[in-house]
Amino acid sequence: MTETEGLIAGLFLLFALFVYTFWPENAFASQKEKTRLDYLLERKEQLYENLRDLSFEYRAGKYPEEDFEAQRGLLERETAELLAEIDLLQGIGARG
Repeated sequence: MTETEGLIAGLFLLFALFVYTFWPENAFASQKEKTRLDYLLERKEQLYENLRDLSFEYRAGKYPEEDFEAQRGLLERETAELLAEIDLLQGIGARG
């Protein structure tokens, strides 16, 4: 392969990669619009993780008991409200 052929092949490869990367159809192909239920399910996982982390840190001695109880109560209330909304949306989806 001559130097000119190598340069042409390299430019062609560069052009192909540029087109593949920036082609409009590929830019948002993997993204879908999230529904309220999708958001709530993600938030539920975050809250469960926060509760696990809080319990771990309390057992490690990083939280006084009164702070732990207050924080746990807030997280549990938020989780209960979230689960109620998830149940409501799933019930509507099952009927609809």
